[in-house]
Amino acid sequence: MAKAFGFVDYGGPEKQEFLDRPVLEPGLGQLAIAVRAAGVNPVDWKVRRGWLGQVRELPAVMGSEAAGVVERVGPGVTGFTPGDEVFGITAAGAFAEQTLLAAASSAVKPAKVGFDQAATLPVAAATADDAVRDVGVGAGQTLLILGIAGGVGGMAAQIARSRGIRVIGTAGDANRAYVESLGAVQLRYGEGVADRIRAAAPDGVDGILDLVGGDDARAAAATLEDRSRLVSTSDPTTAEELGGRYITRSTSPGTLAALAELVAAGELDPHIVSRYPLSRADEAVALVESGHARGKVVLDIG
Repeated sequence: MAKAFGFVDYGGPEKQEFLDRPVLEPGLGQLAIAVRAAGVNPVDWKVRRGWLGQVRELPAVMGSEAAGVVERVGPGVTGFTPGDEVFGITAAGAFAEQTLLAAASSAVKPAKVGFDQAATLPVAAATADDAVRDVGVGAGQTLLILGIAGGVGGMAAQIARSRGIRVIGTAGDANRAYVESLGAVQLRYGEGVADRIRAAAPDGVDGILDLVGGDDARAAAATLEDRSRLVSTSDPTTAEELGGRYITRSTSPGTLAALAELVAAGELDPHIVSRYPLSRADEAVALVESGHARGKVVLDIG
C-alpha cells in the first residue's frame, strides 16, 4: 500500500482524507513512479469542489503534477526506462508516495533541476508558456497579467520577459517587491484598475493574460484594442464575453523539457515559497485555497 491524500466526496476541505491505496501498475502509455515531489495548484481544490466537471472515481487522490523516479513503464511507452528521473502530468493523482504519469505529458528531468523545481513545471509553467504563446505578444510590446503574483503569473512574467516583452501585472501592494523582482510593474487590483493600467501603459496594452476573471478582467479589457489577444486560464465565460478565449493547452514532452532547461540555465525560477511533507498535505491545499499563496507550493514526498 502507498500513502496518499485525497477526497472521499465532492465539496469543501471536510471531504479530504489521508488514504492508503494499492501500488498502481502502469497501463498503456503510462509510467509508474516513486513520487519525490508534487506541485499544489488551484485546480486541485477546484476539482475537489466539483467545479471543473471532472468526474473522478471516489475516493480520489489529489494533485496534477509530480516528479519522481520511474519504477515501471507501461505498454507502448518509449523513451523512458526504470530509474529515469522524470516529471509530468499525473494520471492518478500526485499527492501520493507512488503514482502514474502520462508518458505523453512527461519528460526526463535534467540533473541540475531538483525534483521540487521539476514538480512545479507541468501545470503552472506549462500553462504560463502556453498562455504567453496564445496571447501573441512579441518583443517590445506590453503584456498585462491579471493576478501576476501567483504560480502561473510569476512564471508567465519570466517567460515573457525572456522574450523581450514588457510586463505589467495586477497584485496586492504587499506583493510589489516580488512582482518587481520578476522584472514587471505592479498595479493594485480592484476599483480603478483600468485607470492604473492606462497610467502604466498610456498607449494601451498589446495583450492580456487573465488569471483571475470577473470584474477585473472586464475593466482591464477596456485598455486592449484587439480583444483576440485576451487569453484566460480562469474564466472562459467572461473571456468569451469580452471577445477573448480560453487558453489552448499543448503540454508535451518537448515543452516540458524546454522549460526544465530554462530552470537549469537559471532563466526561470519557479519561486517555491512553501514546502510541506505529505503528512501535511491538508495545510498545503488550505494555503493555496486561501488565495494568499505567492509563487509555488510544493509537497516534498520522497
